[in-house]
Amino acid sequence: MAVLHPRRVAWEGARIFVFAANTDAYWWLSDTVGHYLGPMYQLQLCETRLRLQAEEDAVYAEAGAWRARLDALLDTRPDTASILTQMISETSARLPSL
Repeated sequence: MAVLHPRRVAWEGARIFVFAANTDAYWWLSDTVGHYLGPMYQLQLCETRLRLQAEEDAVYAEAGAWRARLDALLDTRPDTASILTQMISETSARLPSL
């Protein structure tokens, strides 16, 4: 089993979540986030999508916000690292080329 570095997982998650928020993969990711992480994270993903649609330059701010959220999640619930890693991988496979 590979060792999961929490900060790397948070960074990759933030990058992928923000990119996916403005694609068709959003719908799948939103349901998955709601199921595994809870409705508050699902709502935050929806807010990210809305901000990205309103402001093109919101990408960096949203990525930073998601990195902080996921860092905090991994600090309080380290058991979520494996599910986040799986979500990142599955979401990446649903995205157009990065």
